[in-house]
Amino acid sequence: MALISAAGMARLSNDPDNRVFFAEDDPKLIALEQLEDTYTKSDNIFIALAPDSGSVFTVDALAAIIELTDQAWQIPYSSRVDSLSNYQHTQADGDDLIVADLFDTESILAEAAPERIKQTALSKEFLVNRLLSSDGAVTGLNITVQKPPDNDNAIFEIVQTVDQIVEQFEQKYPAIKVYVTGGVMFDVAFAELPAQENQLLVPLMFGLILIIVGVSLKTVWATASVIILIALSVGVAMGLCGWFGTVLNAGTTGAPVIIPTLAVAHCVHMLVTTRQKMALGLSQKEAIVESMRINIAPIFITCATTAIGFLSLNFSEAPPFRLLGNIVALGVMVSFVLSVTMLPAFLSLVKLKPAAGRSPLQAGLGQLADVVIRYYRQLSLILPVVVVALALGTTQIELDDNFIEYFSDKFELRRDTDFVENNLTGLNAIDFSIPAAGEGGISEPAYLKGIDEFAEWLKQQPKVTNVGALSITMKDLNKSMHGDDPAYYRVPESRELAAQYLLLYEMSLPYGLDLNNSIDVSKSQSRVFAIVQQASSGDMRELTARAEAWLKANHEELYAEGNGLSMAFAYVSERNIRSMLFGSLLALLSISLILIVALKSVRTGLISLVPNLVPAAMALGIWGYLVGEVGLSVAVVVAVTLGIVVDDTVHFLTKYLKARRERGMTVEAAIKETMQTVGVALWITSLALTAGFGVLFLSGFKVNAEMGMLSAVTIMIALIADYLLLPSILMRFDRNR
Repeated sequence: MALISAAGMARLSNDPDNRVFFAEDDPKLIALEQLEDTYTKSDNIFIALAPDSGSVFTVDALAAIIELTDQAWQIPYSSRVDSLSNYQHTQADGDDLIVADLFDTESILAEAAPERIKQTALSKEFLVNRLLSSDGAVTGLNITVQKPPDNDNAIFEIVQTVDQIVEQFEQKYPAIKVYVTGGVMFDVAFAELPAQENQLLVPLMFGLILIIVGVSLKTVWATASVIILIALSVGVAMGLCGWFGTVLNAGTTGAPVIIPTLAVAHCVHMLVTTRQKMALGLSQKEAIVESMRINIAPIFITCATTAIGFLSLNFSEAPPFRLLGNIVALGVMVSFVLSVTMLPAFLSLVKLKPAAGRSPLQAGLGQLADVVIRYYRQLSLILPVVVVALALGTTQIELDDNFIEYFSDKFELRRDTDFVENNLTGLNAIDFSIPAAGEGGISEPAYLKGIDEFAEWLKQQPKVTNVGALSITMKDLNKSMHGDDPAYYRVPESRELAAQYLLLYEMSLPYGLDLNNSIDVSKSQSRVFAIVQQASSGDMRELTARAEAWLKANHEELYAEGNGLSMAFAYVSERNIRSMLFGSLLALLSISLILIVALKSVRTGLISLVPNLVPAAMALGIWGYLVGEVGLSVAVVVAVTLGIVVDDTVHFLTKYLKARRERGMTVEAAIKETMQTVGVALWITSLALTAGFGVLFLSGFKVNAEMGMLSAVTIMIALIADYLLLPSILMRFDRNR
């Protein structure tokens, strides 16, 4: 049955759209789609060229730009190519407006042509810090593509063609370095990420677990049973997703690593208890039955609480985290079923070794129990101070993110993107669709002056490298129509003149280079955009807020909200935190109720909450002190680890209560007995969990890496809390009962 279920993995597919991080009702996504309906969609490929000579204004480099521009039009689904060569340069010839490419193959061969082209290009606001670096050392081509909505393979076809063009270009022009980035490239990276990551992370995770469990249990068959069970757990969970037509994405990359990591705990508790009972004289079969009796309840409780923690991700604003939560919750419950059916059946067919007397770990945990019992009063005073001191680090956390930095620099795309950001232009943009007074209103001088003032204000803002606005085009046209007199670099003085200039210009533009990307069909609104360099989500939100405030204060009639894909990503982290707070609270209440019922004690159930809540607060506090910045991952970690850290507490309290209720032990004796028995399994499982989540830190995807590291730190703190904090609380509050 497991193998049939796992066969569904062949049916799994990946969603290549980076917009999977937004829900359908996300207000910023809706605003982005409205913007794209009004103008054009902004899916693009950006190719940067950096000649070894240090200048793009040589005959060879200019010829290469022309050639690459022509080839870029052959990219499937390309609708527009903007480059240095096809920049539409305007000149007046009497009453006629001449609009032509900035240079062509013939013109660059004229005497001193490269220098003239350089002077013209560096004087154009449209080009500098957008398609041309301010020192003329790097240039870029921006290819706009219109992906068909019903063809997910289109982007792979696009990127395959781009790769072929770039490869041929590099062979012909070895002295020009090529860097490729853009939205389409990120889409493909998102689509290919799961397969690339799992090729490294899953084998590494299995290897670490094999080493940890093998060294800890020192028996081949026990280790083999763990590997078989965790492999089937992830296979069944992912296979069932495939049978149900689930489409994976970059956010679900961690699922094949997290599921087996969580499944290890059930196996270890079953195996450790079985071998301990065999050491006490029970036969292997009797020991398995006794292990089942002791462990089935806590294993079910831990599975249920862990599943609840992951299911709370359904409150996330980001759909990939919802899917991740559902997949892992399914995997956890699959691992429970296998742990209480296949695992004991498998163990009954092989020969296990009994635990070899008291291990050094058991002896050490017994000594630790003696210390905790002796100094519980001091610990119950010191530990809360340590907890508060570390938890205060959460005040240092800044909620910030940078979509471009989601991929580590081990990816060529990230390295190319960094080069473009550092040497040419920014890849984040804020769009404002500025309304005019009715149809054709964009030609009103007052409107043009208003958006020009706004554009000038945007240019002065930190990290803004380039600003685009209709007013800049109109000023260029006005200057050209007056013999290139600099005094006329201003908006036309009448609506009729502006409309005439605009009509002449639009009629002269070649196919694919029209103004549909900056003005709407009815000419009742136009787009103003600011390109922002090396900006985080916080930078984008702050700049947008100031821009909107400026418009309200200076030109309220032109007010528009900041928009665009970059803005959608800038706000998703913020909304995700708010939505996950409610999800985490609901998970906490559900888990608390389960623990109270399972432990048959309101008091003990409430006591258990302390070591369950403390680890996440302490881990985030440590992160706040050391790093200080978290993004999408932070809200996920709280919900995920809440369900996981409960596991240790449940096993500890279950064994502790059995010792108290069934064997009539004192608090001191019950704590020491629990530390020396279940404490061993807690150490092994916590080490395995830490290693499993630690593997995610090696992920090239920032969200997974942060989630992995924060979760690993939280799990180790939870183990310390169960070894020190929980026993000291029990000594203080349960001693006289």
